[in-house]
Amino acid sequence: MASRLAEAVSPYLRAHAGNPVDWYPWGEEAFAAARERDVPVLISIGYATCHWCHVMARESFSDPAIARVLNEGFVAIKVDREEHPDVDSSYLAAASAFTRQLGWPLTVFATSDGRTFYAGTYFPPREMQGMPSFGQVLAAVTDAWRERRAQLDETADAVAAALAAASTAQTAGALPSREQLQAAVAELAAEEDRLHGGFGGAPKFPVGPVLAFLVAAGEPGRSLAARTMRLMGASPLRDPVDGGFFRYATKADWSDPHYERMLTDNALLLRVAAELARAEPADTAAAAISDGVAKFLVGRMQLPDGGFASAQDSESDIDGERNEGGYYRQDAGARVSLDPPALDQKVLTGWNGLAIGALARRGFIGGDGVSLAAARRAAELLLAQHVRRDGSLVRASLGRRASAAVATLEDTGMFAGGLLELAAATGESKYAVAARALIDAAMAASSDEPVPFAAPGGGDPVLRASGLELPDDPAEGATPSGVTACADAAWRLYLLGAGEGYRTAAEQAMSSVVGLALAKPLAFGGALELMARLAAPVVQLVTVIAPRGAQGDSDDAEPGLIAATRLHEASLIAVVDDRQAQEFADAGFMLFEGRTTRAGAAAAYRCEAFVCALPVHDASSLRALGEQA
Repeated sequence: MASRLAEAVSPYLRAHAGNPVDWYPWGEEAFAAARERDVPVLISIGYATCHWCHVMARESFSDPAIARVLNEGFVAIKVDREEHPDVDSSYLAAASAFTRQLGWPLTVFATSDGRTFYAGTYFPPREMQGMPSFGQVLAAVTDAWRERRAQLDETADAVAAALAAASTAQTAGALPSREQLQAAVAELAAEEDRLHGGFGGAPKFPVGPVLAFLVAAGEPGRSLAARTMRLMGASPLRDPVDGGFFRYATKADWSDPHYERMLTDNALLLRVAAELARAEPADTAAAAISDGVAKFLVGRMQLPDGGFASAQDSESDIDGERNEGGYYRQDAGARVSLDPPALDQKVLTGWNGLAIGALARRGFIGGDGVSLAAARRAAELLLAQHVRRDGSLVRASLGRRASAAVATLEDTGMFAGGLLELAAATGESKYAVAARALIDAAMAASSDEPVPFAAPGGGDPVLRASGLELPDDPAEGATPSGVTACADAAWRLYLLGAGEGYRTAAEQAMSSVVGLALAKPLAFGGALELMARLAAPVVQLVTVIAPRGAQGDSDDAEPGLIAATRLHEASLIAVVDDRQAQEFADAGFMLFEGRTTRAGAAAAYRCEAFVCALPVHDASSLRALGEQA
């Protein structure tokens, strides 16, 4: 049996290439085969660093008897949820009709046109604690398909209709006031675990977008975020050797973590820690976490070509056996003799955008050249390898090979946001120009009044052909949604002076989710963060210095002024030299028009909604401007 997965871009699919199951990758070919054979479809969705995905692969998909049942009675499709997030979202929503215990591996049974008639997550090899074995599930589905097909079709139709109805629901309204945002902070504070940090009980996640909102909301939210970061940073959720955070913990005290380490979580938590350290230089815990996570991202997650791996596995080989977490439970000395858990070396455009933005921001705030150089390397790789000649994006790649998966709205927004953060940190307008092209394409692709952004290439063609494509989900758990990411990038473009239309688009997008966000702040941290910044006064700070040296440093600029600029409280901050300021202005970013050094001396321009005070030339004068505001 020839494997269709052996040459896949996804390491998750490649890991299943040796299974006795006759897997298909996601695509129309699989559904055509199901129609031809008149059999149901099994859609198994997971990701390369998922522990329970590994377990089900060993227990079930490597079992010749199980494989024989699947091959004879089903068409089996293996999906990497990180490569095809829209496919995952669609079937995760459908699975919610059958189980509350959503997660991965996600096991979906569908008709030959892709409609779900039953779903679950992990199924054990033997019946246990009331949960049927995987073999029993397959037998029951086979029997129902043969004997009660009409009933299955009715179920599938009902699920599809319910999802279609839910996707049209709107909760648009006016953007929230500061008082409403503080009420959301108070609701989160009521959920705080004051003993261990975090929100709610077990299982417990680090919820980076929520922490970012709390920082942006000011006091008392910032103190809540600082407490949470301090307690998480000292807990088993964080690896004390490498400095990175694990995905989540099964217990309220952050113990018994699931040991996969995700690029997304660590990028978002780095950004929060860096902002806390900037706002409170005496917060040594935030500074230590920022240092540790940056070290983990650059030293462990960055690949030789500059891109960032999507995750590091939870399992490794110890004494010839697969072991979850065993590597991470060793101290630094003991790890030297062990092979570290494998990286999922798949490079995802949106997730790399988050890492680029976080490292660029940290590098700018702290003058950290290593972080800034790492962000630049990743950005240059993506601009060269993940942006096609027509401007469209590649969703994922492995080495030099691009995935056939369509890019999603999160790829556009997160990558654009990372490029804009890098533009401000380096003073290089080319990154802002590239980001503007991405957001312009997303705005041009939208025909939806409430939401002014859409994925430029359209959604997944198989989902679209089957009528199963859902609108971009605005909910935010581990990461900001695609809508929020695009709106955030549009807001940053407005701050740079790219035009009022970008601010309008950002506000319109946030207005489309305001009701949901205020009702469920724990699930809409990214949107609430942007809403908090939209509600705050617009403050822009541009410091212009003498031409930079070969290493990107300025030899004759006022060091104190640059340091004060980096730590200033503002909506947007940039340090540029005279040439760079002119290049920004020539590229259509009006904030930089007329911004020059004065008589060869560095000059800081503090503006409120583009109305700028006279430039100042030293740190104390700049601090005084901030105090007068």
